[in-house]
Amino acid sequence: MSGSLIYLMGPSGSGKDSLLDAAREPLAARGCRIARRVITRSAEAVGEDALALSPAQFEAEERAGAFAMSWRANGLAYGIPGQIDAWLAAGEHVLVNGSRGYLAQARQRYPTLLPVLLTVELAVLRQRLLARGRETLAEVEARLARNAQFAGGAAVQDERLHLLDNSGELQRTVDNLLGLIGGHDPCA
Repeated sequence: MSGSLIYLMGPSGSGKDSLLDAAREPLAARGCRIARRVITRSAEAVGEDALALSPAQFEAEERAGAFAMSWRANGLAYGIPGQIDAWLAAGEHVLVNGSRGYLAQARQRYPTLLPVLLTVELAVLRQRLLARGRETLAEVEARLARNAQFAGGAAVQDERLHLLDNSGELQRTVDNLLGLIGGHDPCA
């Protein structure tokens, strides 16, 4: 028996990290792991609990086949450790913090993945991006433009893409995520 891959994605500032933190215990209670991403961002940077590597270290790990998936976005490199394949093969269910731009490649590698797109109202997204203070105003506007471009794209029209609104209370989003996953039956 193999496990299921839950592929969470959404724009920067949509609350993916907050959602993952809040859902960690209930997911673990259901036998679902959350994979820790590898990112070429300083370990001191505010954000998700990821393993930070220098660009050179990341490239070396990538060449060595350490990642099940890897991609580039927003000037950074991201990787999902290869150990998820062993977890999935052992029947465990795994949630990864993925990328909207990498979804097609992820589906090729994991055809039965459950794609979940975290959405947020534009005004809320702008406020969150500005409040976190990671990017310049120009970078925030570029992220908002990228999000608007994606929101109108074919991926959102895909009937296999599950939308999860995170504009309101976080606990409601956690409950909706657990319901979506339970309905898909990988972690129920």
